[in-house]
Amino acid sequence: MEEETVKPDSTPRIKRNKEVPSAAFVGAAWFVLFVGVIAYLIGLWNAEMQLNEKGYYFTILLFGLFSAVTLQKSVRDKLEGIPVTNIFFAISWFGTIVSILLLVVGLWNAELALSEKGFYGMSYTLSLFAAISVQKNIRDTAESER
Repeated sequence: MEEETVKPDSTPRIKRNKEVPSAAFVGAAWFVLFVGVIAYLIGLWNAEMQLNEKGYYFTILLFGLFSAVTLQKSVRDKLEGIPVTNIFFAISWFGTIVSILLLVVGLWNAELALSEKGFYGMSYTLSLFAAISVQKNIRDTAESER
């Protein structure tokens, strides 16, 4: 029986649709990102908590946005056959999971009303999802121009 060898560049590339996202979808994604981030920040501004707590929640927002976009990019790169190292892929997943866990632990231990905890959780989730959508739109638009 012959042994099959796999070439390093033999990962199949998924052919993407070269259509540009609609202006409505791009606008909605940016609008939702701004709504989520601004709502979260207004909540922090008006919160009656110490400055170090506000800094903690602000840092978690920035970390979460960055890690979610990084994860989306690495997943899409893999799907399109663009090389992504396993360590980078793992770090992307780790960063996203840790950012969400840090928010959950922070809210669990915070002396806030349940409605405030829910507000932060929902605006954070909205922001992460919208950041992923905006990044996808930017990439789709760039690919359609090639």
